[in-house]
Amino acid sequence: MNENFYNLEYLPKMHRIGKVIGVLAVFASFMPALCLGLVYGLWPDWAALGTAALTAISSFGVLWFVEPLSYYPVVGPMGTYMAFVSGNISNMRIPCASMAQVSAGVEPGTEKGSIVATIGMGVSIVINTLVLSVGVVAGQAILGALPAAVNNALSNYLLPALFGALIVQFGLKAKVHTLVMLAVGCFMYIAVGKSPLGINLFGWLSGASNYLPTLVCVFVSIGIMMVTSKKKAKA
Repeated sequence: MNENFYNLEYLPKMHRIGKVIGVLAVFASFMPALCLGLVYGLWPDWAALGTAALTAISSFGVLWFVEPLSYYPVVGPMGTYMAFVSGNISNMRIPCASMAQVSAGVEPGTEKGSIVATIGMGVSIVINTLVLSVGVVAGQAILGALPAAVNNALSNYLLPALFGALIVQFGLKAKVHTLVMLAVGCFMYIAVGKSPLGINLFGWLSGASNYLPTLVCVFVSIGIMMVTSKKKAKA
């Protein structure tokens, strides 16, 4: 009965709401630029706008396909709608969704996991909005009062520490997979010239350092999971 409700009532309703909000969010994103153009006559130079668009597509276009594929198994369909409207996906939404699933004892990729991830992300959006509201008013004063060493630590180490915690959390469930992907990630980090070694195997590919490591890691990880899942099914 719960399964029928999820597939026949819950999912269709959430898809309708998610699509409407997504379209509205796209229009809202362009509203400031449209207001500047329509009200004040400040229209951009179309050649410069086209150049900027091509630059953005060449640098980040691949991520528009990779990120939904990589995040979907954790957050589910509703979480995907919420994540790409609210932003802060990798550093806030995914960790909150993951911790909510761990706390509730549900598996990512399941119906229960999808619902719990949606709840976790919803709470994170509310808290994030409240914290940002305080930060806009008093954030600069608070950061200015902190020692320089603390500010440097927050800027440079907060996100790596967050992902390190996630790696440990999920890595314990798939140790071999995690070790292989760490090796692949380190190789790609070195191969695109981001290490002190000065090696850049993909220097001929423009903007490779921006998207290629993520692209390779996502699809290698998917491939490993497909192979291991088939082996477990046969066993």
